[in-house]
Amino acid sequence: MTLDIRAELPSPTRTAQDRLRIAVVTETYPPEVNGVAGTVAQIVAGLRSRGHEVQLIRPRQPKDEAAGTAQEAEAGFTETLTRGVAIPRYPELRMGMPIARRLRGDWILERPDVVHIATEGPLGWSALSTARRLGIPVLSEFRTNFHSYMQHYGIGFMQPAVLAYLRKFHNQAACTMVPTAGLRRELEATGFNHLEVVARGVDTELFQPARRCPDLRRMWGVLESEPVILYVGRLAPEKNLDLLGETFGRIRQRVPAARLVVVGDGPARDLARSLCPTALFAGRRSGEELARHYASADVFLFPSLTETFGNVTLEAMASGLAVAAFDYGAAGANIRTGISGWVAPFADRGAFIRGSVQLALDVALARRLGRKARDTAVERGWDAILDQVESLYLRSITEFQSRRSN
Repeated sequence: MTLDIRAELPSPTRTAQDRLRIAVVTETYPPEVNGVAGTVAQIVAGLRSRGHEVQLIRPRQPKDEAAGTAQEAEAGFTETLTRGVAIPRYPELRMGMPIARRLRGDWILERPDVVHIATEGPLGWSALSTARRLGIPVLSEFRTNFHSYMQHYGIGFMQPAVLAYLRKFHNQAACTMVPTAGLRRELEATGFNHLEVVARGVDTELFQPARRCPDLRRMWGVLESEPVILYVGRLAPEKNLDLLGETFGRIRQRVPAARLVVVGDGPARDLARSLCPTALFAGRRSGEELARHYASADVFLFPSLTETFGNVTLEAMASGLAVAAFDYGAAGANIRTGISGWVAPFADRGAFIRGSVQLALDVALARRLGRKARDTAVERGWDAILDQVESLYLRSITEFQSRRSN
């Protein structure tokens, strides 16, 4: 006979006025630098500021002490750390190992009201399966187009299998949060269910035009009247770096004084240097240092075609930059061509290059569009997004209670 552990557990009775107990599961978290890590950290901080109890479950990082898997609770916050292994081609990131037995014991003793899974690796799978066995509502997030990356690493034959895994994973959740309506349509067409659009926010206090730094521009060797073209992101095959190199080459033909600054690192660093031989490579930057790099530029180029959203787009907009990108993700949802930046039809390289060159040719135009971009970004603060996330938590809990009582 199979024991139904749910019978041992008290039914959740939380209401909108109560503090929720939320388990957040992620394979990546600061100081790791990527869009997922930053967004999860913002959500965790926002939930804590609203009085919720948060259990953060993540792989142990080099900064963490090697003793124990759980840290002492502090002000309604605990961390449960698991062993991690380096992700191929992403050595600075760790893939969390399953800890189903540990989670089962923790959650029987102190049941979460809801489990929020941000990533779909082995750690996320063990959290999903454990929560379902214990009858705890689960919400997931679709944050990375892993299936789209396969072709860029020479393993395109694996794309159907990876997509099938992602679909199986997310369809077991009460709902899956996606950042744009376009991505929801794309995933629905491939069999994903229960999708909810929850946009991503940006820290407009950190990323703002006031952080523009004349000393930094002088270090880059440009005058105030000369354009600085910026790229921020991982240097990886899936980021369409050849288009970045081609676009800046066209810009330099028309504006010889233009300077390309590349912020980021990754396995395609040497390729990027060969594609952009005159660029200044600033490496990884974070916090106020990253914000100064954004604000001290004029035009932001984002040639990637594989993003689920593209957090760097909103960061650039908040910093007052004119953005050239393709019409999808954050750019498609937030930029109006000729008003707050330039969006090219998806995968239209010629249009992307033309728009980028136009912005570089007219610094005054770029800065005017950047001011409008800042106005748009200010409306994308985190409070409204946290309201929506809380609403989804409460809805999932209520639906679970309703099913259990019937």
